Amino acid sequence: MGIEGYLFLGLLFFAYALSSNEAHPGLNRAMALVEGAWNEDGKGLKKIKDRSNGDMAVDSYHRYKLGGGVNEAGIKYYDNLINELLANGLQPYVTIFHWDVPQALQEAYGGFLSPKIVNDFQDYANLCFKRFGDRVRHWITLNEPWTLAVNGHDYGTIAPGRCSTWRNYNCTGGDSATEPYLVTHHQILAHAAAAKLYRTKYKPTQNGIIGITLVTKWMVPASNSSLDIQAALRAQEFFLGWYMDPLVFGDYSHLMKRHVGARLPRFTAEQSNLVKGSLDYLGLNYYTANYAAHVTNFGNDVVNVSYTTDNRANLTTSINGVPIGEKAFLHKTVLQAGSDWLYVYPQGIKEALLYIKKNYNNPIIYITENGKCLIFFLYCREKKLHEYNGKRLLIMAQFVTLVTSLVDREGVNVKGFFTWAVMDNFEWDMGYTSRFGLNYVDFTGGLKRYPKLSAEWLTNFLKK
Repeated sequence: MGIEGYLFLGLLFFAYALSSNEAHPGLNRAMALVEGAWNEDGKGLKKIKDRSNGDMAVDSYHRYKLGGGVNEAGIKYYDNLINELLANGLQPYVTIFHWDVPQALQEAYGGFLSPKIVNDFQDYANLCFKRFGDRVRHWITLNEPWTLAVNGHDYGTIAPGRCSTWRNYNCTGGDSATEPYLVTHHQILAHAAAAKLYRTKYKPTQNGIIGITLVTKWMVPASNSSLDIQAALRAQEFFLGWYMDPLVFGDYSHLMKRHVGARLPRFTAEQSNLVKGSLDYLGLNYYTANYAAHVTNFGNDVVNVSYTTDNRANLTTSINGVPIGEKAFLHKTVLQAGSDWLYVYPQGIKEALLYIKKNYNNPIIYITENGKCLIFFLYCREKKLHEYNGKRLLIMAQFVTLVTSLVDREGVNVKGFFTWAVMDNFEWDMGYTSRFGLNYVDFTGGLKRYPKLSAEWLTNFLKK
């Protein structure tokens, strides 16, 4: 969706403290996926799987209380929403940017392709801190910068839909060999600039903390060979280390510099100091895993170079027809999954957290997204579908108990766990075909909400 000059905040919200280590459970939603009200208060344009759009979404813009310049109407909406959350004992964790580059900035200088975005993002963050910081104690600058960089500028599957022509002839232009690295570089600098501003100007009086949310998969070697083991480590470094190395140590890893060469942007000494240590905590989104196999080359890769080919690892979800984990939802009579990329691999979240502890000084972590989806048309008549939702419930419990045991036994510094999502919503390019919500939304029946079994389980779990 193209957006011109409207205020967007992704809100994560917590309700309870779990234990003496102050771990918090929570629910998660991205406002572009739930607000609707597409034509109100200055919102402004549509590549969705089921040809739907977010014009209505789940109408959170109107229903939250039941469930060019500063846009004061947008400010008022979020003021009211934050106040309503606090009035009901919910603590907001606010994401400032969730892939919604203003259309005006995309057209003016290419959005995150340009270093100009850094100052504009800092100005936007300043507005958020100034207007909401008296009530918000946890800030997240960007959600999943990898997704915008790679899906938006290597594959071209999400906005702004840029990539090399050999990758996808439908792209609006682009270069898959350089643009993902530029976009990531500028996102890291934008995060660091906003974090510095918050720490120097607002933290002394508002007493909050600021972080960033990264998405990760766990990379499993496709075999026991040393080549595949090294391929899995490379893939992990290209995926998570791409961001964590600069944020913790102030620069990209030697491995990435060696593989990408001159196409990888460089930090100046001043930028390195700005970026290093610029997060008070790490938000981590985890859903799935991949097998990684060593690749000497990808065919015509002298010409067809991209971020995806640079790590020399072939990432797959199965070996000899055996998947790495259960597909998110696959009905025996309907060969369609809620999200084609999502194979459930709970062990991966354990490995990822231990990897971060070992390599990045055991930072404070919040699991900011984790969940499992169901497909739309198998879920629209029965509100619970006990067989499938019960399986989803067991997976949720497995993830939560795994993380809890890591905190208790391994000293992993996880302070909270968010579930994606609080309710079924407009699920990005999947439209309404993919349902992650703890609460069922009847999109054809007045948008009524119904708790699923997983919502009931989570409620009981939090009461214990």
